[in-house]
Amino acid sequence: MRKLAIVEAPSVLGLCPTGVEDLPAALLGAGLAEGLGARHSGRVEPPPYDPERDPATGLLNPGGIAAYSVALADAVGDVLGHGRFPVVLGGDCSVLLGTLLALRRRDDRHGLLFLDGHTDFYQPSAEPAGEVASMELALATGRGPRVLADLEGRGPLVRDADVVALGFRDAEESAGYGMQPLPSALHALELDTVRALGAAEAARRAVRVLTGDGTGAGYWIHLDVDVLDDAIMPAVDYRQPDGLTWQELETVLRTALTGGGAAGLTVAIFNPRLDPDGALARHLVDCLVRAFDSQG
Repeated sequence: MRKLAIVEAPSVLGLCPTGVEDLPAALLGAGLAEGLGARHSGRVEPPPYDPERDPATGLLNPGGIAAYSVALADAVGDVLGHGRFPVVLGGDCSVLLGTLLALRRRDDRHGLLFLDGHTDFYQPSAEPAGEVASMELALATGRGPRVLADLEGRGPLVRDADVVALGFRDAEESAGYGMQPLPSALHALELDTVRALGAAEAARRAVRVLTGDGTGAGYWIHLDVDVLDDAIMPAVDYRQPDGLTWQELETVLRTALTGGGAAGLTVAIFNPRLDPDGALARHLVDCLVRAFDSQG
C-alpha cells in the first residue's frame, strides 16, 4: 500500500490570483489528508506575483516560475526520496514543471498522464495573456522560452512519446487562437475518444503507453479539475461545456493508480471562491479518496 504525502503548492504565478491559490486549504479542510491517510510534507510558498508580461519571453512571471519550479522539485524530491507518493495540491497548472523536474532529476525517462479539459500547448505569441498555465505541457516537452523549457539544463522534462493527454475538449478554441498543434508522437485521447472507448478502456490504453517502454521513474498524473463536466465542476476560471463525469474521472484515476506505475499526482485549478458552500471540494475529495482506496 502506498504511503502518501501531501505537498501544498499554492502558486498562481502562471495564472492570476483569483482564488486558485486557496485550493490546498479547501481540500485539506474537506478532509483530504484524513481520507487518504496522508502525512503533510510542507508547503512551498511562491514568490510575489508580477502582473506585467515579461517583454523578452512574452510570459507572466517567467523568473518566478523558474525559481518556484526548482523549490517545488526539491520538496517533491524529498518526498520521493523517503519512499512516499507525493500528492501535490496546486495552484495553477504551471506547478507541473516543478513536479516533472523532480522526476527528471531522478531518471532520464518517465511518463505523464495529462488529465485536463485543455491541451495547454500554447506558444507565447498565441496565448492572449502570457499565462504559463496555458503553456505548461508545451514547456514540459521542451517548447518555448528556455527559462522554463530547459530548467536546470534538463529540458525537455518529458518526451512527446511519453505523454498521454486524456479528456481534453478545446480543439476548436485552441485552433481559433492559433495554438501550435500537438506533436504527432504525443498520445492524444480527446473527450469524444474517451467516450467512444469508455473511461476504463481509455485509461487502460493510456497506462499501456506509459508503461510499455519501461520508463524508469514511472509516470506522473496531472489532474486539472476542468477536465470534469462544467455542469458538475463550475469552480474553475476557464469554463467550457461538457467534460468527464465524477464516475469517469474516478475510473481513470483508479486505473492509473493501479499497478504501481504512478509516481505522483497533482491536483490543480480548482477555485474554492467559486464553491461558497464547499460542496464541490467535498465531491472532489470523495472522488480522490475512492480512487486511491480502490487500489489498496
